[in-house]
Amino acid sequence: MTAPSTYGLSSEARNLHWLLTNLVEEVPGIQSVAVVSSDGLLLLSSDPRRTAESRTRRRPKGPRGSSADLATIVSGIGSLTVGAARLLEFGGVKHTMIAMDEGSLFVMSISDGSLLGVHGSAECDMSVVAYHMALFVGRAGHVLTPELRSELRKSLEAESTGSAR
Repeated sequence: MTAPSTYGLSSEARNLHWLLTNLVEEVPGIQSVAVVSSDGLLLLSSDPRRTAESRTRRRPKGPRGSSADLATIVSGIGSLTVGAARLLEFGGVKHTMIAMDEGSLFVMSISDGSLLGVHGSAECDMSVVAYHMALFVGRAGHVLTPELRSELRKSLEAESTGSAR
């Protein structure tokens, strides 16, 4: 993962960056990760190109290599499953797992509608990924306040425009 600069960020934001980096680096088969707010905005992400290259030494397969694309997919799946749960009157959605021929997609609720999305390779162990996602959610959920979400959004905007913090 290409670690974004955490200079100038609060300790909570730095801790979330560390948790995300740890998730990507410690769990075999994870290709990219995105944390998305309830309104579909990307808050935190990994760099799918670097993660896949370090694990497989080949070009990664995935959502066009873009964190924004993964965030869009995660947000869409989150909305679809929440709508289905409401229609079926089954309560809140805890997680969604999609197994495909060439990989997997995991979406897990964090807090107040925020989501953690993980794109995994075909070789990843789905139970290991789900376990580590649950650890991330447990550690991140209580600190993901409106103020922190705003700080993370501003940090990503500054990073994408190339401005210094």
